[in-house]
Amino acid sequence: MPVPFETLIPYGIIIAMFGISGAGMSKIRNWQNGGKRQRRGIDQWDRVLMDRDRRLTGDLRGQANNPTAPPGYELNNPWRLEKRMS
Repeated sequence: MPVPFETLIPYGIIIAMFGISGAGMSKIRNWQNGGKRQRRGIDQWDRVLMDRDRRLTGDLRGQANNPTAPPGYELNNPWRLEKRMS
């Protein structure tokens, strides 16, 4: 007993939507990481270095090869100080 092709149309639409959404998510993640692959298994040291790179270059995944820091970096301190009670 053959299956009418009209019954398979919703399944085709569902599969196409999963494919389109997966490709879109992949493209967005790639765009957010500056064209690089997504990082996995990031530990605390990697987060510290990524924060330093973000403060140096303005991009989370960007890296700078300049041995001297840009002007204004000395005021860009990652340590947050508590306000003293007086």
